[in-house]
Amino acid sequence: MPRPVINEERCKGCELCTIVCPKKIMVMADHFNSKGYRPSSCSDESQCIGCALCARTCPDVAIEIWK
Repeated sequence: MPRPVINEERCKGCELCTIVCPKKIMVMADHFNSKGYRPSSCSDESQCIGCALCARTCPDVAIEIWK
């Protein structure tokens, strides 16, 4: 089963992944990383279809899809 893995320290909170996710499971976290950005997170990994749109859209290469 695929799942997104997010490098929170690399994420700058641009929210592009939340826009392109067809399942709308990519959301912004409730906490901040050490740089002061609110990183993205996955609200329900079981719903991930492994399309990798989030990973391909991320300008900071902060998301990987593990299968």
